[in-house]
Amino acid sequence: MNIELEHWLSQTFASAWLKTCPQRIPLARPHVVTLTTDFGLADHFVGTMKGVLLDVLPEINIVDISHAVQAFDALDGALIISEAYSYFPAGTVHMVVVDPGVGSDRRPILATVGEHYFVAPDNGVLSLVYESAERISVREITSSHYFRQPVSSTFHGRDIFAPVAANLAKGVDPAKFGEEIMDYAAFAAPKPRTAPDGSLQGIVLKIDRFGNLLTNIRAEHAPHILGDNASPFRIAIGQHEITDILRHYAQGAPEKLFGIMGSAGCLEICSNRGSAAKLLGVGKGAEVSIRMEGAAAAGSPAR
Repeated sequence: MNIELEHWLSQTFASAWLKTCPQRIPLARPHVVTLTTDFGLADHFVGTMKGVLLDVLPEINIVDISHAVQAFDALDGALIISEAYSYFPAGTVHMVVVDPGVGSDRRPILATVGEHYFVAPDNGVLSLVYESAERISVREITSSHYFRQPVSSTFHGRDIFAPVAANLAKGVDPAKFGEEIMDYAAFAAPKPRTAPDGSLQGIVLKIDRFGNLLTNIRAEHAPHILGDNASPFRIAIGQHEITDILRHYAQGAPEKLFGIMGSAGCLEICSNRGSAAKLLGVGKGAEVSIRMEGAAAAGSPAR
């Protein structure tokens, strides 16, 4: 076979292969917006915001983190979004609408935290996100041409936060929405402390839907109660004392109270297939103390 014929055959084969085989074209990352609110699902609010998001950006990918934040409770909203946001792809826009001050002089803000964006009221609901970040930029949202008009004084989720979030996901530069501010609202979540008697004092921050009590005590606050060689201890809450830290829920006997270091990294008071909150008769804000038996302290100081 001469060289010219060989070249012609190779070119013909290549052309035919390209026509019959699909080309591998890299897929663009989907535009992701998450929703965290205290709206519940009984009313139209969540669906309406999704409609606005889709109207601005039809190809948007909307993910519900939670609509069961305790009503008006910025700390509960802060706990939920801080635990969830980092598991989403870089560039995700997080709408956090827990907004008892809607319509007042509280500011709508856009926060850039690492590689994530947050659209929320400036009421501290992003406080725990700020705590965990090295790079933060917060802007007051003032560019009203991005808003849905007319702007309701009672539903900024629909008229301000949703269109801004969709435009962010669309690729609009954060600087287009307003000037950077430094006096944004933030609060510190309650921290455990070491009492004069050596016990570690914490509180219940949240009760999940299973009745588990999530506390503000983390593994680094009480390392001696963990592991196979844990020192004897007592966890006091309500009128009860707990002496077991288990690895998972199924290890516990029904109706028995025990502790777990849960997926959020904090001490949970639990009952296997039961509600620890009901068994204990306590709620959010209840005091929790850990005392090491025969020891003066319950681990590393947590002041």
